[in-house]
Amino acid sequence: MIHVEPQPEPEGFETKVRQKGLKDLRQKNIALDRPLPTGIELKPYWRDSLDDLHEKYRGVCAYLSVYIERVEGAASVDHFVAKSKRPDLIYEWSNYRLACSVMNSRKREYEDVLDPFEIEDDWFRLPFEIEDDWFRLEPASGRIYPNPELGDPEKTAVQRTIDRLGLDDSGNREIRARRFYEYCTGGCDSDFLRKYSPFVYFEVVRNELL
Repeated sequence: MIHVEPQPEPEGFETKVRQKGLKDLRQKNIALDRPLPTGIELKPYWRDSLDDLHEKYRGVCAYLSVYIERVEGAASVDHFVAKSKRPDLIYEWSNYRLACSVMNSRKREYEDVLDPFEIEDDWFRLPFEIEDDWFRLEPASGRIYPNPELGDPEKTAVQRTIDRLGLDDSGNREIRARRFYEYCTGGCDSDFLRKYSPFVYFEVVRNELL
């Protein structure tokens, strides 16, 4: 996982998502300042923001840091704060994270996952301070691990996120290692790597392999 810079609310979100969603909540007499009652069926107006979310965040999964092909239907809207806990955030752009369906299903309503908006690193600004990143990646193997320079609380939080989302499982390792191998063997250039696997790109830059 790498830092994701929050993007401004897109034009039209107010009318096609927020207003419709809040109207539905009012009609169901749902209080915005209390947890969502069980058994409530919500109108999934957040799905109407998926194209905008994909465009604004360049198609990159906020958790896995790989490009999601929109036409394959693998992209989803993750409510970072769960719908059941904060009804007032159900139809709010600021609570949405672009996520592949696998990461979304693993995260569910757990609260021990770090917010990509808030983790520290400066990968999107060059030059950046390489000591500030929280997640580290071993490009050749694809292994993800906490930055050893972090304090114990931060390292624990990073490892919990890795474990909860399965960021370091064999399949995800293989994707990252394969991208790095393709780059090293001339199968793709740095622009391709930055678009399709930005975490790997970050490590290539950090290790001066460009």
